Amino acid sequence: MSVALKLKAHDKDLGGGFIVRRLLPAMARQAVGPFLFFDHFGPVEVVPEDNHDVRPHPHIGLATVTYLFSGAIMHRDSAGHEQRIEPGAINWMSAGRGIVHSERRPADLAASRYTNHGLQLWTALPQAHEEDAPSFTHTPADAIPEFARPGAQVRVLIGEAFGQRSPVAAYANTLYLDIQLQGGERFELPALAREMAVYPVDGEIRIDGEVVGDHTLALLEPGKTASLEADTPRRLVVIGGDPLDAPRFIWWNFVSSRKARIQQAAQDWQAQVMGQVAGETEFIPLPERAFKAD
Repeated sequence: MSVALKLKAHDKDLGGGFIVRRLLPAMARQAVGPFLFFDHFGPVEVVPEDNHDVRPHPHIGLATVTYLFSGAIMHRDSAGHEQRIEPGAINWMSAGRGIVHSERRPADLAASRYTNHGLQLWTALPQAHEEDAPSFTHTPADAIPEFARPGAQVRVLIGEAFGQRSPVAAYANTLYLDIQLQGGERFELPALAREMAVYPVDGEIRIDGEVVGDHTLALLEPGKTASLEADTPRRLVVIGGDPLDAPRFIWWNFVSSRKARIQQAAQDWQAQVMGQVAGETEFIPLPERAFKAD
C-alpha cells in the first residue's frame, strides 16, 4: 500500500459562522513538503446577510496560496495590492518579514447569493527568505497548464508534473495539482516529489485499493507510484515538495524558525505597527492565549 498516514479534518470557526475544515498542521504531522497549513472551506452558499469577511490580520514567515473552485474573494493587503480572486487562479502572497491583508466579499456581490468553495494553504518560506520584503502574485486561470492524462484531467497549479510546469514561482521545490478523476478509470500518480499527499475534495476515492474518504489527507509512501480511482467522477488535489529546511514554530498567523521572531511579531501587531490595508479600519486582535517563547 502507498498510503502511509491519514489525517482527518477538524472544523475551525474563523468567526461570523465561517467554518473551515483544517488538515494541517496536525498532531501527527506538521507539514507535507513546504505546506504546513491546509484549510478547505465550502461549498457554502453566501447570502447577503452573512458576514464571512476576514478582517485585516497579519502574517510573517509564510506564503498564503489561495485557490477557488467557485465563488469570489477580494484580497487587499498593506503592500498596496488589490485583487479579485476567482476560480482556477493561483494567488500567492509572500508575507516575508510582515504583511497585513483582508479577504472580503467583492462589492458587486454584496446583494447576491453565490457559492464559495476553495482551499487556502500556507507554505513555510525557506529560512533564507523568512525576512524578505512582502509580495503578492496573481496567476490567472488561463495561465495554468491543463491537460488530459489516462483516467484524469490535470492542472499543474505549482511546480512541475508530466512534462508541464506552472508559471507560479515558489521559493522551494513545491508541488500542487488539481486533478479530476474519471469515474471507473484508473490514474497513475508517480512520485513527483520527495513528500506527497492526496486530498479528495468531493467524495471518497481509492488509493491502491484503499478507501480514502473525503476531508481526509492521505500521505503517500515516498518514492512509490500510487493508483487512484473512484466509481464516479471525483476531484482531488495533490500537495508536496521537499521537506522543510528546519522545524517551524506556528502561533496564530505567524510562522518562523525562531520563537523570538514570533514573539516580536505579536508585540508589533499589538502595537499596530505592522502596516495597514488602505481604507480598512477593522482588524483581528491577538488571541487571548499569549505566545510563550520559553
